[in-house]
Amino acid sequence: MTEPRPPRSTRLESRTFILLLIAVTIGFGWILVPFFGAVFWGVVMAILFSPVHRRLVPKLGGRRTPAALVTLALILVIVIIPTVMITGALVREAATVYARTQSGELNFPLYFAQVYDALPTWVTSLLDRAGLGNLAELQAKLTASLQQIGQFVGAQALAIGQNTLDLVVSFFVMLYLMFFLLRDGGALSRRIREAVPLNDAHKRELSQKFATVVRATVKGNVLVAIAQGALGGIAFAFLGIHAALLWAVLMAFLSLLPAVGAGLIWAPVAIYFLVTGAVAKGVILIAYGVLVIGLVDNVLRPVLVGKDTKMPDYVVLISTLGGMAIFGLNGFVIGPVIAAMFMAVWDLYIVERTAVPEEIPISRHPGEGRDPVPPNTVQDPGLRRDDSEGV
Repeated sequence: MTEPRPPRSTRLESRTFILLLIAVTIGFGWILVPFFGAVFWGVVMAILFSPVHRRLVPKLGGRRTPAALVTLALILVIVIIPTVMITGALVREAATVYARTQSGELNFPLYFAQVYDALPTWVTSLLDRAGLGNLAELQAKLTASLQQIGQFVGAQALAIGQNTLDLVVSFFVMLYLMFFLLRDGGALSRRIREAVPLNDAHKRELSQKFATVVRATVKGNVLVAIAQGALGGIAFAFLGIHAALLWAVLMAFLSLLPAVGAGLIWAPVAIYFLVTGAVAKGVILIAYGVLVIGLVDNVLRPVLVGKDTKMPDYVVLISTLGGMAIFGLNGFVIGPVIAAMFMAVWDLYIVERTAVPEEIPISRHPGEGRDPVPPNTVQDPGLRRDDSEGV
């Protein structure tokens, strides 16, 4: 017997409602585009500090609003104020380096020529075969690259100065959003889970995976990057290298990329020391880079991230590079999150496809397929058996 088909008007109303739902969702996302960075980092910070908020609620008598305010103050003191101070110092130091490069006080092509002249003959022959033996051409390319970097830094500084009002508005939008996400985030996440048309097990798995990866990426990778950048900056300052803060930030930035890391900064500097006669400085920097900067990732990352949530390094590398190419600086979080959700969804799909369905015994008669009850057997009083029906 076939079930009656729903009336055509009912199906039309359902499809119209779905289209309306999609349209208003796209429209809401569209109006959030100008504040994408503020909304994104507000959500990330709320997810990262939600455990702190949950611990503060009982200590403040179950009042969620004061707990959210205290958590927001902690975010300001721990994250936002130091970031603003470091960014201001970095902009000033980058401008100083650019000015010294323009005046000739810092001559990177000369440093490159010194390294090239000190290379062994077999290395220079390999460079010649690879088409990299033309020193003048390499110097021209290096100079052009440095000029482009300087122009980019200057353009970014000018953009920051011109868009100060937008930055201030975005900053307060982020703080405002963080407060309400901390206070009402639990109810909002439950509401979102109820609206997602998946079974409860899948929704629970995906939501836990999302929160875990966000916390792991920010708390783990960022703290590891900060540690490596700080250690590298201390070494550069101790060895008397100019613009130690600038190089420290670059090392921290590159530390977000596994298999690449801060070695792209300290290794060329160590090579320069070795080939220019500062052998002691070169050996110290190499030993420090390998034993301290290089190993801090292996020591801190398992503690901060956890081995069970760590994705393969090649997945992290590709997703981080791709995310930053598409979303800019925000991509170092967005890329790994998308990759982790991709892997989680496919894992759930594979589990569903390979799950063995439970076998249900098929019987032609009501009493067939059951063990018969021996006569004169006392049954459980809680079980009622109707002998006339056999059930």
